[in-house]
Amino acid sequence: MNETIFGSIEFQMSLLLFVALAGYLIASRINQSAVIGEILVGILVGPSVLGLITYTEFVQSLAHLGAIFLLFVIGFEFSLRDITNPRYIVIAIVGVLVPWIGGYLATTMLGYPTASALFVGTALTATSIAITANVLKELGRLDSPAARAIIGAAVIDDVLSLLVLGVTTDLIKGALEIPTLVTSLVAAVLFIGLGLLVGIQIVSPLLARLDCRPLARQYPEFVFLTALAIAFLYAMVAELIGLSSIVGAFIAGVSCREITICQSKDPREGAEYLQVIFAAIFFVSLGIIVDLHAVTPGITVLIVAITIVAILTKLIGCGLPARLFRYSWRESAVIGFGMAPRGEVAMIVALIGLNQGVIGQEIFVSILLMSLVTTIITPIVFQNWLFRAGSSTDPGTASD
Repeated sequence: MNETIFGSIEFQMSLLLFVALAGYLIASRINQSAVIGEILVGILVGPSVLGLITYTEFVQSLAHLGAIFLLFVIGFEFSLRDITNPRYIVIAIVGVLVPWIGGYLATTMLGYPTASALFVGTALTATSIAITANVLKELGRLDSPAARAIIGAAVIDDVLSLLVLGVTTDLIKGALEIPTLVTSLVAAVLFIGLGLLVGIQIVSPLLARLDCRPLARQYPEFVFLTALAIAFLYAMVAELIGLSSIVGAFIAGVSCREITICQSKDPREGAEYLQVIFAAIFFVSLGIIVDLHAVTPGITVLIVAITIVAILTKLIGCGLPARLFRYSWRESAVIGFGMAPRGEVAMIVALIGLNQGVIGQEIFVSILLMSLVTTIITPIVFQNWLFRAGSSTDPGTASD
């Protein structure tokens, strides 16, 4: 009977939300971002310490929903111009190439085989947009030029990382298939372009017209549910072509940005309530997925090395191009650190490498720990240095 109760969805959901609340309490005690508190409490209740919660399929599903709701809500803050700026493309390209090469070189210098080194480099390329976006939202900085550069470059970053994963897999197999890579690139670009076009020209006006119907007056939630269905549709299509589902959700949010609601429940407000619930579980899950017992003295050097390389290569690869585009030094640092979190993206790449037998448990654990550290360090740097209250140079005030 007890096993049935503890294994029930109700109990697990209640436990996860209480854990998330504990994360808020910890964050307030140490005066840090809620993300930090939630990840730390995730480590505490996960396999690393207490072992109360494991990364089950149920937890994974809730975390996935959290990332989708979070990026859907973030999308409402951005316009088409914010994600088509040529400067963001350059920042993204350099910010992918430098970590890829840096990760490969660092791993080979430590004596690991070429195939493993290529996968480490691949894991270092992608930015976890969900982490940085949530921190910037929490700090009230989503409207700053640096924040827009981070989000815009991170969307492009996701497309490029998809290509890098394809190139890495082909190189390890010994056959680089250019037509396949070109097809993947074209599909990704078309999805983003057509997704925005259809969203802005068709979906947004459709939702506005639905709001004017008697049906919306009778059922005020009708428009909100329609917008949410479209967001999940975008997320599904993004996954089908190899992109992250959260990129699809973000594009859907951008598409719904200009809707003026008169008599229906606001889709943005409704999505924000869902985001509060599920995004908290998402950040807790990042702590749960890591098992610190797997860390041995033998792999400590590798963990430290690739973590340092992960931070420096994004700081250099994204920060320096930003500086060349006349962002201030502080804004450039914000962009570099903002692109540093690898989060669940690197974890997924590591899992692919482990399942394919390309990397062993040693490198798999190292990538997970690197993902965790880069996820934690960005909110700390933002809150205690780059966005510190009373700072003489405010990144949010510069013009883009």
